[in-house]
Amino acid sequence: MTAAADNRRLADLLASLPSTRILVIGDLILDRYADGKASRVSPEAPVLVFDFENERYLLGGACNVAANLRELGASASVLGVVGDDEAGRRLRALLHAADIDTQALVVDSTRPTTRKTRYVAKTLQVLRVDEESRAPVGGEAERQLLALLEQRPFPWRSVLLSDYGKGVLTPRVIQAAIAAARSQGGVTVVDPKGKDYSIYRGVDLLTPNREEAEAATGVAIHDSQSLHRAAQRLRELTGVQNAVITLGKDGIFFEAEDGSHRIIPTEARQVFDVTGAGDTVVAVLTYCRATGVSLADSLRLANHAAGITVAKLGTWAPSRREILDRLGETSTPGDSKLLSHDQAIEVASRLRAEGRRLVFTNGCFDILHAGHCDYLQRARSYGDALMVAVNTDASVQRQAKGPGRPFNSLADRMAVLAALQAVDHVVAFDADTPKDLIEALTPQVLAKGEDWRDKGVVGREWVEAHGGQVVLVPLVAGRSTTNVVQRILQSGQ
Repeated sequence: MTAAADNRRLADLLASLPSTRILVIGDLILDRYADGKASRVSPEAPVLVFDFENERYLLGGACNVAANLRELGASASVLGVVGDDEAGRRLRALLHAADIDTQALVVDSTRPTTRKTRYVAKTLQVLRVDEESRAPVGGEAERQLLALLEQRPFPWRSVLLSDYGKGVLTPRVIQAAIAAARSQGGVTVVDPKGKDYSIYRGVDLLTPNREEAEAATGVAIHDSQSLHRAAQRLRELTGVQNAVITLGKDGIFFEAEDGSHRIIPTEARQVFDVTGAGDTVVAVLTYCRATGVSLADSLRLANHAAGITVAKLGTWAPSRREILDRLGETSTPGDSKLLSHDQAIEVASRLRAEGRRLVFTNGCFDILHAGHCDYLQRARSYGDALMVAVNTDASVQRQAKGPGRPFNSLADRMAVLAALQAVDHVVAFDADTPKDLIEALTPQVLAKGEDWRDKGVVGREWVEAHGGQVVLVPLVAGRSTTNVVQRILQSGQ
């Protein structure tokens, strides 16, 4: 079977999977991003001065795992502990907005909600501040967790344990979770932490990365033989039949009880940030295994999904639609970036709900050159996703760009833009200006070339009135479509 045919088979398989109820148990984390500038050194001490501009909040830890499940089409609930504080209330609001069930949350006034604050200058993280307790959950909080897991019939089909080492997954909670999933004939999958994997004995599947597997087994992994020894040791420690070890850029290794093994190579086409890739892998594996998909196909689907996540800045929960597009349901890889007007609004709304910054820019992009590429890469650095709006052929003609313009059709211009690594989404607009589209999208960042400084940037008032910013991106000197056209005409004389 060809790769394309196998991808179509996987796409058909994923499209047909039913929803199922999955309980995510683990450490619930609120991710706070403080965006600003860090371009000067303090006169008081040899440290950077961070000029704060705005903040955004995202689901982290086990919450991000639940968000991944929800985007796949599962019914996701979270079981964990939050503090009786502002961070806990904000975290519950984000979970509710993501349509994740929070009825199983336990509030413990004796410990804070785990919050990680990252100070980010453009895309560079300059400092992280953690507010948390790593002490094992005990007392009344642990009793409430156990009571929820011991109810019969158990309300959920399968269980996913997301261990970030913050104290929620005590040995008693882990064993109660395994027993609960077994009572429903479901699966238990764990994303592990620490060195003592004996606490996970009885789970159906666990997904350590290379470093975690080395720490748990004492085996230094450097070739196929050491992978085999580590896998064998993982089976001895936990009782799993199939050992799985994620290998980052090298893919995913799995070995069955009979010793047969395989490495599924990575499916990442571009890598911006590996944050959250492990959450995506364990979420897809759990969803697929809970709905009866074979381990090999589950791992391949997880690999494709993780390839989407690492191409984004920060954590990302790829939707079933995105994975289907990646598997080739559309004719070319770039097609999944091409959006209709309504789809563009939906993407902007989703990014806003997740606390992500959408960068918007527009233009004709008739003859793409190095100046365009540099401009788009710079624009992308101001946020989490770049959406490029492209003038239709009729719109270009009305702007009197010159005889015969545009030289390239709208479809061709959009296809070339979609092939660029820096561009996340492409949408067409037929009006003379993108004003209406900007107001429909309300991006957090409106980017234009610095040559627009004195021309008046369309949409500035709307974006700034809604808390966004306008950035004027430096241009590469001597690079313009006009110059390219002139050189072509001169060469033909």
